[in-house]
Amino acid sequence: MGKLSLPQSGSVYLDANCFIYSVEKIEAYYQLLKPVWIAAKAKQFEIISSELSLLETLIKPLRENDTILENLFRALFNSHEVHLIPTTIAIWEQAANIRANNRLKTPDAIHAATAIANDCTLFITNDIGFRRVSNLPVIILGDYI
Repeated sequence: MGKLSLPQSGSVYLDANCFIYSVEKIEAYYQLLKPVWIAAKAKQFEIISSELSLLETLIKPLRENDTILENLFRALFNSHEVHLIPTTIAIWEQAANIRANNRLKTPDAIHAATAIANDCTLFITNDIGFRRVSNLPVIILGDYI
């Protein structure tokens, strides 16, 4: 398993799947993401994500009436290490442009637009479709497994 090259400052964008891997401790992604959380806790950089990640991560626990998992996700999103970015008109417009030009689904276009609008130094995901967004500094977790 490889090791992620993390920035020394700035903001690291996590796609919703990263939160799922981290909270549900899905190996080997969990181990790969551990240094991200350690660095964020040490204030090396800030972890950001769209508020959309809250929706995407709560679906399974709500569907399965798993209040423990639901509370774990809520606690993580309320932690000092994570900053959820609200979706603005400018982000919606950027997302439409990204969707039109890169064949991404709407939720993925929102994630990409949010990361770009907030000048993220790194975008971590496990979705290879994000590689099509040329100005997005993307890392695909699967490449490191």
